[in-house]
Amino acid sequence: MDLSIIVLNYKTRDLTLACLQSVFSSATSYIFEVILIDNASNDGIIPIVNEQFPQIICIANTENVGFSGANNQGILIAQGRYVLLLNSDTIVQPDTLEVMLRFMDENPTVGASGCKIVLPDGSLDKACKRGFPTPSASFYYAFGFSKLFPKTPRFNQYQLGYLSPDEAYPIDSLVGAFMLIRREAIEQVGMLDEEFFMYGEDIDWCYRIKEAGWVNYYYPRTQIVHHKGASSRRKPFKIIYEFHRAMILFHNKHYRKKYSWLTNTMVYAGVSLKFILSLVRNKLRPAR
Repeated sequence: MDLSIIVLNYKTRDLTLACLQSVFSSATSYIFEVILIDNASNDGIIPIVNEQFPQIICIANTENVGFSGANNQGILIAQGRYVLLLNSDTIVQPDTLEVMLRFMDENPTVGASGCKIVLPDGSLDKACKRGFPTPSASFYYAFGFSKLFPKTPRFNQYQLGYLSPDEAYPIDSLVGAFMLIRREAIEQVGMLDEEFFMYGEDIDWCYRIKEAGWVNYYYPRTQIVHHKGASSRRKPFKIIYEFHRAMILFHNKHYRKKYSWLTNTMVYAGVSLKFILSLVRNKLRPAR
């Protein structure tokens, strides 16, 4: 088995079915399997998948175990030389699997790779190529310096806006919407950290992969479409909470011991302030 594709469904039935159809429409010489984990969606997707895609391995959870937990369930039974985390709200192109797997086969030092990801309007999903969220990178991003000086590396450490989205290069972090990982890298660094419920687990994984000596690589010779959940509607409290909790988790795990108490205090204060402002902005949005 060359590739194990893991797709997580959580109340995204129609998007998930479209994603799966795009996968099975791929033009590739590689052998792949698809593992679908349903996180207690109660949207009726499992019977539909069993009928339309009987070759898919399905896991139906009775509770929502989070992004990391569900993907780890898939990784545990995956048979492929590579594992692909693929969001249910994405559409892969016919050549995506072929191009990315060939790249990985030709570059054995690469532990994880990602392709170019675009939004439905054709614009870049900036999360597909990122630096690690160090205190300075986070500060410049949160306070708008990256937008004011988009071509200055110092102020664009996080979203790497000074690098062309159409060129290939090593980066710090990919995004869990499309993340292709070598089996040997997983065996060396372990699976996703389930302390991260639904945000931050991809950056944490990339950090550990890079620390172990592997290269994370952005390879835009192919692309996918990401129907990202950007919405003007009000978000559930848990989504906002987990997003900001992930920031603290990542900082405590990888940076707290490397920085002074003053820097750490500023990070905690900054995340807390951002959390409060996010709650206020969310409250002002329409409920539907």
